[in-house]
Amino acid sequence: MTQSAGKTISADDRARLDQIFMQVILDAQAQVQATKPAQSGNLAAMFHRESVTDALQGCAMLIAGWNEGRVDEAGLTRAAKALRALEMGDLATRLERLRQIDES
Repeated sequence: MTQSAGKTISADDRARLDQIFMQVILDAQAQVQATKPAQSGNLAAMFHRESVTDALQGCAMLIAGWNEGRVDEAGLTRAAKALRALEMGDLATRLERLRQIDES
């Protein structure tokens, strides 16, 4: 596990913060899956589908990283970028706060 893969989280912090971390991820997944394309048409639907897929894959990467004891930076970046593309900036910011989950 390299530092560039994300921020390492201690086992104690993971145990203490697991419910909070997972609630943020599950909420993000649910909100993303409930979105609809901003415009009608095939192109809008294609871009929407791509953004939803990226957001969900980013969340999956975050869960996998968490299970390995880290906040996965690549997953966080991917999910946040996709959320912003879906015009869900507040949710992207909430996800990005996971970088500091163990600092409270």
